[in-house]
Amino acid sequence: MAEVQKITATAKGIRLTPRKVGLVASLVRGRTVTEALAILQYTPKRPANPIAKVIASAKANAINNHRMVEDTLSISQIQVTSGPRLKRFNPAAHGRAMPYQKRSSHVIVELTGEVKPKKPAVAATKAPAAKKETK
Repeated sequence: MAEVQKITATAKGIRLTPRKVGLVASLVRGRTVTEALAILQYTPKRPANPIAKVIASAKANAINNHRMVEDTLSISQIQVTSGPRLKRFNPAAHGRAMPYQKRSSHVIVELTGEVKPKKPAVAATKAPAAKKETK
């Protein structure tokens, strides 16, 4: 039986509000990676592209770094948290200034899948006997 492993990837400081990113993240929560990427490709919302990049990065990490089987990868957890806020001001009448905040998000994706079994170690084969020199 193959071993199941968890892989994470994060994207920090995405310049979109966590509320909007969370709506798109809930579309792909609990799905397989290929299904999630297909859904995000046709989602007409701005956060779809950054979320697809994070999922693709987690998929690449799992396949290349952790020897996982591509077909078994699924999203076990996708979490959106608020990042740092940039505080800005809009000019208003009578010399006043109205404050507002530019919000950002952090996205954390966790994938689960099966690890490819290791190939059995091949016993060291004997080298062919060296030919004896004749004089």
